[in-house]
Amino acid sequence: MGPGGACWRRGGGPLSPLTSSLCLPLPGFRRWLCSAAAAPRVCVVGSGPAGFYTAQHILKHHGGAQVDIYEKLPVPFGLVRFGVAPDHPEVKNVINTFTQTARSGRCAYHGNVTIGRDVTVAELQQAYHAVVLSYGAEDNRVLGIPGENLSGVHSARAFVGWYNGLPENQDLNPDLSCETALILGHGNVALDIARILLSPLQLLRKTDITDGSLAALACSKVKRVWLVGRRGPLQVAFTIKELREMINLPGARPVLNPADFTGLEDAVKDAPRPRKRLTELMIKTALEKPLEKPLETVSPREWGLKFQRSPQEVLPTADGSRARGVRMALTRLEGSGDSAKAIPTGDMEELECGLVVSSIGYRSLPLDPAVPFDTQRGIIPNSSGRVEGVPGLYCSGWVKRGPTGVIITTMNDSFDTAQSVLEDLQGGVLDVSTSREGFGAMESILRSRGVRPVSFSDWEKIDAAEVARGKAAGKPREKIVDLQEMLRIIGH
Repeated sequence: MGPGGACWRRGGGPLSPLTSSLCLPLPGFRRWLCSAAAAPRVCVVGSGPAGFYTAQHILKHHGGAQVDIYEKLPVPFGLVRFGVAPDHPEVKNVINTFTQTARSGRCAYHGNVTIGRDVTVAELQQAYHAVVLSYGAEDNRVLGIPGENLSGVHSARAFVGWYNGLPENQDLNPDLSCETALILGHGNVALDIARILLSPLQLLRKTDITDGSLAALACSKVKRVWLVGRRGPLQVAFTIKELREMINLPGARPVLNPADFTGLEDAVKDAPRPRKRLTELMIKTALEKPLEKPLETVSPREWGLKFQRSPQEVLPTADGSRARGVRMALTRLEGSGDSAKAIPTGDMEELECGLVVSSIGYRSLPLDPAVPFDTQRGIIPNSSGRVEGVPGLYCSGWVKRGPTGVIITTMNDSFDTAQSVLEDLQGGVLDVSTSREGFGAMESILRSRGVRPVSFSDWEKIDAAEVARGKAAGKPREKIVDLQEMLRIIGH
């Protein structure tokens, strides 16, 4: 602490009042939290929003803590880089905050290290006072129906990874030669995929979409996208901003059946405002008469929402090689609101399509046999981020609460876990009297196993290369999608 209680940065000079207030102890915290007397070493596994927000909160509220962030890819930022749609650059602005955190003198980034394979969680626990698992949801939920492994059927996670440059999805090669695509799911990710499939190329060319997926979309024959859900309009999970964006998409016409919305105006009168506004926008869109246009200017592309249909089977082509459609059970709803259940009526319907994308949710996987994992719920059992039965081990983000919510949800959730770490440091639950080596111990283990970590300054070289390539193509960046090429750029 500096004169008058201000926090002073290394090299002299007080921080601004705003910054110094972040350095002050939280209510109930002793002032030592801002001193360097206790120097706990904290490890965060995963460099997506959950990992960075957890690190940020600990660094801000404990002036002595040192945080190491581990990531299995050479490049950081998780779903901000690989999940956010390329035409939503404003959502990626959080990268600026994460970069500030990574450049802090008390934070270090170690990419290209897979926890559970290159290093065990037990080894991390030996080297750090606290270990926070923030590795997100690395898999997708399966439909569990016949035909879902046919060619032409993809998970939303893989499809989004393909157009966003996730290295593991670069060989996806979706067949876009069909006219109709079917997306199973009524969430924002489903709308993102529909929008990318139907967006005019001149809009996508100005984004950081990968060169390979842009080339594939340029040859795409897809002109109709159906988004199918098991429940009704009152249960859709997408938000009004994304729906409005889809309705206003140039060159694509919304097709909503007015019969699907009968009586809903009364049903939403007392609903929460976001649900009410969302439903009113769907009703307005369904009832709007298309403007009279000469035939040649009618939108060549269209999209629509189909409700109360549950996929039963992906139907194969005659030779059994690929998908030609989906057989669906029509459903009725039991109950109301978000808790309404879809019950099959016994009636069936077939929808012809050549591309099926399953957007029914992401799923976390167990990382290490030493870490408890609830396979039913796909989370690490925890209380406020404290992993049950394993003192000193914590979790934040999707692996803590399940794969739901937007970045702000993850931020609040991560701050909650970070708070638990800070409380355990203050309360003596975490013994900081014995020093831990942190990355010093990990470095020798990794070297002995032939693993070369990637630093944040290494990432900044990759970043500069991507931005330079993008500039040449009139884009914000051209993502490098090959792991070996990333490592070559930094001389690994």
